[in-house]
Amino acid sequence: MPQKVRVLVHVSGLVQGLGYRPFVYKLAKRHNLTGYVLNLGDAGVRIEVEGGKKNVEAFLRALTDEKPPLANYTDLRIDFKPFKDEFKDFMIERSSKESCGGLSYPTPDLAMCKDCITEIFNPQLRFYLYPFTSCTNCGPRFTIIEDLPYDRERTTMIDFPFCQECRKEYDDPNDRRFNAQTTCCPNCGPRYELLRGRDGSLVSGEPIREAARLLNEGHIVAIKGIGGFHLSVDAYNEEAVNELRVRRRKPQKPFAVMSSNLKEVKAFTYVSKIEEQLLESLAAPIILLRKKRPFSLAENISPGLHNVGVMLPYSGIHHALFHHSKTQTLVMTSANNPDEPMIIEDYEAFRKMEGVADYFLMHNRRIYMRCDDSVIRVVDDKPLPIRRSRGYTPTPLSIPLPFNSNVLAIGGEFMVTSCLIKKDSAFLSQHIGEVEAPESIQFLDEAIEHLINVLKIESLDSIVVDLHPMFHSRRISERIAKRFDAPILGVQHHHAHLASLMAENRVNLEDEIVAITCDGVGYGTDKSAWGGEILVGGYNKFERVASLEPQFMPGGDLSAIWYGRMLQGILYKVVERDELAIFLKDRCIDGFKYGAKEVEMVFQQLDKGINTPLTTSTGRVLDALSCLLGVCFKRTYEGEGAMKLESIAIEGNDSIPLPFKTQSLVDRDVLTTSYAFAEVKTLLQKGDSRRHLAASFQRGLAEGLADIAIEVAKKRGIDSIGFSGGVAYNEAMTRIIRRKVENEDLNFLRHRILPCGDGGLALGQAVLGAAKLLAKDIKDTKRPLSKVL
Repeated sequence: MPQKVRVLVHVSGLVQGLGYRPFVYKLAKRHNLTGYVLNLGDAGVRIEVEGGKKNVEAFLRALTDEKPPLANYTDLRIDFKPFKDEFKDFMIERSSKESCGGLSYPTPDLAMCKDCITEIFNPQLRFYLYPFTSCTNCGPRFTIIEDLPYDRERTTMIDFPFCQECRKEYDDPNDRRFNAQTTCCPNCGPRYELLRGRDGSLVSGEPIREAARLLNEGHIVAIKGIGGFHLSVDAYNEEAVNELRVRRRKPQKPFAVMSSNLKEVKAFTYVSKIEEQLLESLAAPIILLRKKRPFSLAENISPGLHNVGVMLPYSGIHHALFHHSKTQTLVMTSANNPDEPMIIEDYEAFRKMEGVADYFLMHNRRIYMRCDDSVIRVVDDKPLPIRRSRGYTPTPLSIPLPFNSNVLAIGGEFMVTSCLIKKDSAFLSQHIGEVEAPESIQFLDEAIEHLINVLKIESLDSIVVDLHPMFHSRRISERIAKRFDAPILGVQHHHAHLASLMAENRVNLEDEIVAITCDGVGYGTDKSAWGGEILVGGYNKFERVASLEPQFMPGGDLSAIWYGRMLQGILYKVVERDELAIFLKDRCIDGFKYGAKEVEMVFQQLDKGINTPLTTSTGRVLDALSCLLGVCFKRTYEGEGAMKLESIAIEGNDSIPLPFKTQSLVDRDVLTTSYAFAEVKTLLQKGDSRRHLAASFQRGLAEGLADIAIEVAKKRGIDSIGFSGGVAYNEAMTRIIRRKVENEDLNFLRHRILPCGDGGLALGQAVLGAAKLLAKDIKDTKRPLSKVL
């Protein structure tokens, strides 16, 4: 008789919401085993089987070798038990609220799979053009999950009981929808309806077909999708796009578009192999692609930019819309007001889009957790997230550090995400955005609570915030700190960027790097506005070894909106007053809200030192240059000046020498920028090309920063230099810095998984908080670091 065994398996990781239980069921049946599989309350899975020893061993090997493509194990715990001959068959049992003690997490939302796409275009099937078609391999997950374990009754699909046919497929082990919680069809699932914006009355006819017709006619349609509402118009219709801009009060901000297929995308953009793979992935993010010339879409989709954000259909509603539509590319932009989160409630959509949307295409499935589209740009041949959200959240980042703490980081004030460290994994929330409006503060609060809930966090050891004392996110940290009786730790903004870069690149706990951190603003330890920094540091400390030249910001934050003010503050030191006044009034007057009289007022501010704080911000330097070159005079969206500057520089020759100089201060080195500005002004007046001057300034700035960082690294025996902060989205600057660093046989560190801007800041905050706790543990227990590691 063959030897019989019993084995108990606990699986942790990404194992719920992707057909894992059906996978285990089929494996057990194939190997003639009895027992059960069930979901656990912490997103893990428990398996118990009995059978012949060889069969059980083959089953265990197959759990790893044949696991579903999206499944990811953080732990696979196997315990052999005495054989009891207890089970008659193998079953998928009812889920348990118990925990297996491992590290598991919910599945992100997944784009519609090829099998489901085939079905919705088959007129013989009941799924024909049904927008909510899904299976175990695709469909919404994160946005509909209310609690774990992942079962229909703990999702917003609880409102839609199975019809007889769906129940049959759900119970059939040989069906693709076996145990698929989002299974539904036109007989039992959610439905769309089309309403008029002016009075909320119902439009007769098939809703999606009618919505497509209205879009083709130039109307603006609000569409409720997986994670919230989009506003849509025909992307070829310049007049319709302009009308959307006027109604939405977004005169310049680029709109994302959605195309029906890759061939359509390639008609108006250049698509590399890596960009193609990202577009067609199950995450289905927006990809920033370089425009072809002439650009066949409406030019006002992304005015003044060389690229445009493009995505492919990821939901049944998108596929059905394009099936009925004559146009094969639609504007698909988030419907929320600036600085507010995605809209998910129907009543909220009508209230906030009154007078904006002509029609509302709405479904009756609740969105539990709002989630915006992810955005990625390929920079220097590597994918770099700008916004990490739908399709990626809440997939964790494994960190190479021996942390046993639960640490929550709140993020900054712009492009906010939060981060929760549990064991050796960091979980980032979906994109929150700017945290200034009450709705955004509430959204950040909700997103944090959802992470705490689904990750089963019962205690927090530390809560980490930005050092800035006035950030609204501090209010949330204070409330959570009181609830968990946890201390609040403030960390410097650019140190958090450095730590995020280190954690993502798996730099060891005891190592240090040189980090070039360039962005718009970060509150410095000296209480001034930093933003062009070279730091040396690690997880426990940092030193500011160099920065850009401090420049005046006349009017403070007004200089970040009206670029003429920043330009005047820079040139004030190096250009004779009358000459500067004539130049500004002649060429840059649109950079001042009140025209010529404001130029004179700013001179008085600078003369008297009234409200002219100093900043080392790279973002403000690039804003000022965009004004100097006549590219952009006023910010209407975050990063506008720098983005439009890059777009003209991309076609320029960068060989014009500009006088960037390194000077030594008492506490650090400084890379000057004023003299380079003065030279650009002189050459511009002589007739030099704006494109060449923009490209040459970017090159000079990047080389100056790289040279300082390389010198510091060599003097201190450090082998890695990284580039982080929002300016690292600039492809030319990233490429120049990387090449200089690698030419010196040093390692170049960059972001690839998380945003280099403030969207990745929370990870850095969290690991700094966890490192502080770890250092305290080492000190208290008097254990050497080698023992901890």
